[in-house]
Amino acid sequence: MKKILIGTHNRGKFKEISHLISRKYRKISPLTLKIPSPEETGKTFQQNAKLKVNFFSKFVNYPVISDDSGLCIKSLHNKPGIYSARLAKQRGGFNKGMKYILKKMRNKKNRSAVFVCCLSYKKPKKKPITVIGKINGKISNQIIGTKGFGYDPIFLPKNSNITFGQMSKSKKMLIDHRFIAFKKLKKKIKIL
Repeated sequence: MKKILIGTHNRGKFKEISHLISRKYRKISPLTLKIPSPEETGKTFQQNAKLKVNFFSKFVNYPVISDDSGLCIKSLHNKPGIYSARLAKQRGGFNKGMKYILKKMRNKKNRSAVFVCCLSYKKPKKKPITVIGKINGKISNQIIGTKGFGYDPIFLPKNSNITFGQMSKSKKMLIDHRFIAFKKLKKKIKIL
């Protein structure tokens, strides 16, 4: 069975990416191999996804896929953006991170937001292939739903009256930013 390393320490992301990749692959987590997480020094989602895929590739001799994703909120100057996970960490978890964002959004008329996912795929001794997926939506007025992970319970995708946090996994996985990026990646590499 072919192996692929999914370069993330985030269990929610690992599950979602695993679900997208063909069953022909055995999905390996860096946690299993005790590989640390690289420092994210990039200034964009693309830079961070490439940085991660190159870092994790040093530890294995089979393909690696890495993701950098985040929530960009228009009225907060597209923040937290690439700092989405770091904001949650600083605040003491995603629940507190969401409360912090909702507080910041209290008097904002424009609640539009974009969820962005950048995926980078690398085979041994080859250059990474990187794609980006986006889904537009808006920030809800409160935390709604317990499904998904991260900022899902405050993100209302366009043309939906429920948040990602309320959606079934199968419904979310067919429309979200990670799925959009993955579809683009599949077109380029055909094997996943």
